[in-house]
Amino acid sequence: MSVVLNVALPVFAIILAGVLSGKAKLLGPASSEALNKFVYWMALPPVLFLGTARRSLSEIFNGPFIGAFLGAMLAVYALGALIGWLVHRERTQIQCMQGLTASFSNTGYMGIPLFLAAFGPDHLAPTILATVIMSAIMVGIAVIWLEFANSHGHGLGKALKDVGRALAKNPLIVSTAVGIAWAALLPGVAVPRPIATFCELMGAAAGPCALFAIGLFLAGRSLKADLVEVGWISALKLLVQPALTWALTVTLFPMDPFWTGSAIILAALPTGALTFVVAQQYQIYVDRTSSAILVSTVLSVVTLSALLAVYAPAG
Repeated sequence: MSVVLNVALPVFAIILAGVLSGKAKLLGPASSEALNKFVYWMALPPVLFLGTARRSLSEIFNGPFIGAFLGAMLAVYALGALIGWLVHRERTQIQCMQGLTASFSNTGYMGIPLFLAAFGPDHLAPTILATVIMSAIMVGIAVIWLEFANSHGHGLGKALKDVGRALAKNPLIVSTAVGIAWAALLPGVAVPRPIATFCELMGAAAGPCALFAIGLFLAGRSLKADLVEVGWISALKLLVQPALTWALTVTLFPMDPFWTGSAIILAALPTGALTFVVAQQYQIYVDRTSSAILVSTVLSVVTLSALLAVYAPAG
């Protein structure tokens, strides 16, 4: 219970503060957009850079973690698309978004603040690695699928170029790549103090601002989708994905307790808001994606609290 009270409760309280501020019109849509841009472009990149530059490559690229986390996520992506096809019989673009929404964890805006609160700044490697996987691989799969489907099978080259351009301009990917380059080319060399201090000061705003931004985003969302569909998508995200991740960690990809718990917690995060960005970009599945983010985030109060009680250190 101490972990729930000391970690989970403050994290969700900041999200609630964002929701209440949005509902009370203290901060409107323009404020939400500005805060999101600040977090995405200015606050999170320094956290990712320092988190990788101060780690060895062996710590950053944990093979068993990648196998368990990515393997479970791909399985749920496929399962979500399959259930969508079997139950709803909609076009392939919808199946793509159903799979993405069921498997895409909110590792950047919720995972990083959660790990900062639960484990401290020296234990961010799992959530940084997960964020790169989510941004590079999962969004990449979705964009290629959608572009290929929209072009009736003739747009694979264009889709790959679009993904490449998006990754090259993604500040989370770029900052992580720079940190990895530092760790690879200058092993054991400390980041200069002025740069480190700048990153620490900017990064200190990442956690609360990201959580508050989630609340502001949720304040503007409403349930405009079939609750049955949102229900099975949320169940895949919050229950099936962490269960599959656990199964992979005890069978194919055994790890030490910290990395095992990290993989399961990150798999159990609610649907990330980047799925809504993809939905808006392609003008498809927008309302249902929004509803899934809202419902999975609310329900994760219970599921994440339970997992933190098991895997996070008491304090």
